[in-house]
Amino acid sequence: MSDEDTTLYIVVVNHEEQYSIWPAHREIPLGWQGDGFRGDKAACLAHIQEVWTDMRPKSLRDRMAREGL
Repeated sequence: MSDEDTTLYIVVVNHEEQYSIWPAHREIPLGWQGDGFRGDKAACLAHIQEVWTDMRPKSLRDRMAREGL
C-alpha cells in the first residue's frame, strides 16, 4: 500500500482573498470559490505561494488604504 497522496486538489479563495486547497472531488464549502488552478498538493501550494503575495485580509488592506497607512 502506498502512502503517496494522489488526491487532485483545487485552489480556493474566500471573500477576504485568502487562499487554501480543497480536494477536487468534494463540494467547495460556502464562502469559498475556485480560482481556476488544480493539480497535486505540491503544485497547488506552489501556485498559492506565487499568487498570495499579501497575507493581510482584503478588509484590512482596504481599511489601511483608506486611512493612508
